[in-house]
Amino acid sequence: MPKFHWQGTSRAGEKRKGVMEAPDRDAVLARLRSEEITPKRVARGLPEIDLRIGSGVTEEDKLVFTRQLATMIDAGLPLVQCLDILANQTANRAFAKVLHSVKANVEQGATFADSLRRHPRVFDDLFVNLIGAGEVGGILDTILTRLSSYIEKAVKLKRQVKSAMVYPIAIICVAIIVVIIMLTKVIPVFEDMYQQFDDAQLPGPTLFILTLSHGFIDNWYWFLAGGVALFGLLMFFLTNASGREVFDRLILKVPIIGMVLRRVVVARFTRTLGTLLASGVPILDALDICARTAGNKEVQKAVLYARSKIAEGQDLAGPLEASRVFPGMVCQMIGVGEQTGAMDAMLQKIADFYEDEVDVAVGRLTSLMEPIMMVILGGVIGGMIVAMYLPVFELAGHIE
Repeated sequence: MPKFHWQGTSRAGEKRKGVMEAPDRDAVLARLRSEEITPKRVARGLPEIDLRIGSGVTEEDKLVFTRQLATMIDAGLPLVQCLDILANQTANRAFAKVLHSVKANVEQGATFADSLRRHPRVFDDLFVNLIGAGEVGGILDTILTRLSSYIEKAVKLKRQVKSAMVYPIAIICVAIIVVIIMLTKVIPVFEDMYQQFDDAQLPGPTLFILTLSHGFIDNWYWFLAGGVALFGLLMFFLTNASGREVFDRLILKVPIIGMVLRRVVVARFTRTLGTLLASGVPILDALDICARTAGNKEVQKAVLYARSKIAEGQDLAGPLEASRVFPGMVCQMIGVGEQTGAMDAMLQKIADFYEDEVDVAVGRLTSLMEPIMMVILGGVIGGMIVAMYLPVFELAGHIE
């Protein structure tokens, strides 16, 4: 079905735009009018280019918003008043604009969940579905409290993963800068010195480093173009569906790193599914949301496979174990939760356990990466220095 990009104004005079799938332009116009939006432009094809990276709203912004909204709703304040207060007090202008839009939609009669759904870059399917479940069940304050707890734990998990990657990335960047400085500034000084030696036979490693230095200085733009091209190919591979699937499958099998990432995806899956089930979301819908928020194509494939088997009448533990993505202990605990009728509580316990395991594993990974990266950095830089000093050592050996 084709996509149409539209722009218009709401009943309150607010400018709106979005993307809609419809059989033709008339269907888009009819739907916009039914939502009390006056269309200004409806076009099939590419949208206007948005140079903004991301939504401009951080997880911390959503966490503060969710907690404060839960407190206000629990205190008995009307939803529209809560949204107005939170929109006016937030320091994030992008988030304030979104909240004002949500408030306007709620005032026009839309549900809170539908109003949030119109901003998919800020509020994902998990957030919207939990809010919808809270509205239907009349427990919006409880759902918001549960959702804020989920976001807090998700932010903590993301920080742990980032902290494990900061050190090696920093070391690699420092190594690249040091190597460039040596090739362009230090090694030419040694070359000028060795040219003063008549008929000097330079060792092979020294000649190699000198050649590399000449090649980099004379053709640095080719090195830069090659690096950009390599980065572009990597990004294309990761954004391609089949390429990303291959990468996600292999990364889970990498020693040490794969173990940490596997624990991360297990903690994320069990926390998300447990939160959804505890909030009254049907298991098929919950698994569909878990698959879209898995963050790994291999895990997504396993969750969708389990969902299809549940739709056929099977349990959850068996298909998850058959996928060989989730550890056996996790599948057995899920099976026990299914038998006892307390799967949401069991999933939360699994998530707590694996989040603690991630914390320990990240600490071990960091302590292990430090000596490995120092050996690599020392080997590269030290190897270049030794290669440039070899002629001096040989000259000193011939002095009697």
